Amino acid sequence: MLLSSVNLDKRLGATGARSNLTAWLHKHNVKIVLAQEPYKPADRTPPRLAGFTFAGGDGHLAVWAGEDLAPPAVSSPAPWVQRIELEWLVVLQVHLDAHGAASRASQLAELTTLATAESGRPLLVCGDFNLAPRPADGLFGEQTSAFTTEAERTLLYRLMQVTNLVDTTAHENPAFTFERIVNGKPSRFRCDLALLSDHLTANTAITVDASTRSGPAIFTDHSALLIDLPLTPQETEPDDVLFALSEVTRDGPGSTSSRQQYQPHKTAMSRQTPSPASRAVTKHLIAPLGIQSVLDHGCGRGTDIAHYRATGLDAEGFDPHDDFGWPRPERREFDLVTSMFVLNVLPDPWQRIQALRDAASFARSGGHVVVVTRSPEEITNAASAGGWDVHHDGFWSSHSKGTFQRGITSGEITALAHQAGLQPTQNAPVLPLPGVCHAILTKPTA
Repeated sequence: MLLSSVNLDKRLGATGARSNLTAWLHKHNVKIVLAQEPYKPADRTPPRLAGFTFAGGDGHLAVWAGEDLAPPAVSSPAPWVQRIELEWLVVLQVHLDAHGAASRASQLAELTTLATAESGRPLLVCGDFNLAPRPADGLFGEQTSAFTTEAERTLLYRLMQVTNLVDTTAHENPAFTFERIVNGKPSRFRCDLALLSDHLTANTAITVDASTRSGPAIFTDHSALLIDLPLTPQETEPDDVLFALSEVTRDGPGSTSSRQQYQPHKTAMSRQTPSPASRAVTKHLIAPLGIQSVLDHGCGRGTDIAHYRATGLDAEGFDPHDDFGWPRPERREFDLVTSMFVLNVLPDPWQRIQALRDAASFARSGGHVVVVTRSPEEITNAASAGGWDVHHDGFWSSHSKGTFQRGITSGEITALAHQAGLQPTQNAPVLPLPGVCHAILTKPTA
């Protein structure tokens, strides 16, 4: 799903700028518009964009969604920041103070608090920051601009560090998003930014489009950001139904269920023998890691638990699907927790992080979590052969069953695990599991 973020410099009230913006949005098939300074704050009625529905905001920050989409939930924690919920992703749209470094520093500190309060949920923080993240990102003439202070940069880096965000457009040669002539000299800044959770960067394409501020069809003096998110938005409900389908499928606050319920338990295999992954664990990990107790988290029907017990391990299982008969154990101090082919059937990164956090809660301090997933190559081939429909960052493997699949690399497992408080295990053995991906993780000691 394509999202655009752009500072419109209060020009949306002009018919020509509004027409040019609308044409640009439709040309790129943009679905969500995030606008900083879209129109003069005194204008009480948001300008209409053909093909879009106004979702919320004012003349400082505003959001429009395509007419075919259900408008996202929009709130304003402060006048300079908006919080937008897009399925499993939280977007914080910002427009920091253009006139005072001290004010921007205070806003950055508050932004860190707001981002931290999302508790690891996937994040996109974007908009006009009115600062240069690096000295090379702000020039006055040919010299480094003194507009941005080191205190601001320190606070920006802290925001990214504590919330695991990546400055996605920070390339070696800056793509300046704003240029003006000031006192006879060019003032150039890369100030329109997109900070993204690190585990999403490999699957999100972000480009800087300067056509918005050059040529005959301009509608602002800022470049726009085009952000192609691995996200399938919820469509609008038809007007001629007796009730909204989402009303009977919603699982509660923060649920990602929309028109079809996910049923990941239907991917569980019926095995007569232990899985190759469980055999690799007992053969290659038990002795080197000193494992005596194991919990199979998301154990399905429990075949691997019998294998662990047969090798002399103190083993238990848990699966959230009640019919499998493995309720949540009261015990918490396991040497090893295994998560076998669980993450790849969960339909979004937030659910995967939550599943890893739950798995980690059963490991003792200093204990380990082993995660095994299907590989991207396997899932891509299966999707091509089966004609699977794209959904979020993966595929519906069966609409009738409500099952989802995504191939997940070892690197992505590690990035997700970092959000769950887990770290890669140093000098861990490599499991001989061809065709699948895995990571061996450690729960840090308190």
